[in-house]
Amino acid sequence: MKKPQKKAINNWVLITGASSGIGEATAKALAAKGYSLVLTARRVERLKKLSATCFNLGAPHVHTAKCDVKNKTDIKKVLSDLKKQKISVKIVINNAGLAKGIGSFQESDSADNDEMIDTNVKGLLNITRELLPEVIKNRGHIVNLGSVAGRLVYEGGTVYCATKFAVRAISDALRLDLKGTGVRVTNIEPGMVNTEFSLVRLGNQQKADAVYSDMMPLSANDIAESILWCVGQPAHVNISELVIYPTDQASVGHVVRGGRSIKNLK
Repeated sequence: MKKPQKKAINNWVLITGASSGIGEATAKALAAKGYSLVLTARRVERLKKLSATCFNLGAPHVHTAKCDVKNKTDIKKVLSDLKKQKISVKIVINNAGLAKGIGSFQESDSADNDEMIDTNVKGLLNITRELLPEVIKNRGHIVNLGSVAGRLVYEGGTVYCATKFAVRAISDALRLDLKGTGVRVTNIEPGMVNTEFSLVRLGNQQKADAVYSDMMPLSANDIAESILWCVGQPAHVNISELVIYPTDQASVGHVVRGGRSIKNLK
């Protein structure tokens, strides 16, 4: 007996930083709901594997493209390829982002600071600006991956927090600029999520693992399901921001570990 075909949703979704973590999990969640996907990242081999997985999950179409959001040439090429293939993006998920270093600002590496600003802020702006005409035409949706660090600062997070405060400001201001167009803007603000984030930040797997020791962090799938819920709302409903903490994290810098952790109570 043939497996019944899922009804395709004719919405193209572009995801930046789709090769791992939240981006990868979101691609899989959307594929299972029948969305067509444009998957972008720097690691092309990972995108190829993810593309096959998304097809198997139910995505009608999957297009992959190498794109470093810091590189305007990469972005222009992606947009040119989409135009040639007549792919019209309705939903943009600005997921690409990173943190580098945990030391004080006076001890920070200026190259790390530049990379965070260029990726988390300028990259998001560049992608959004280039895709906005299509998103407006399609009365679509922009989903930005912010952070609880865009609401509260912490020691050693001067530049990273600044970039996520910027994401929050951009999201709120875009919502004003786009009023009347039918375009929705959502800022997703997670707390501690166990992905490659800490490994990239600390450059050491043992140190990265210690960040989530003796507590139950969020998973990439948790955030993906939240994004799926936001984009799946009726067109007249805009989830402007969604703050998501693990139960073991009460706020930035307030984490339960050990005896009362949800992990240990299960």
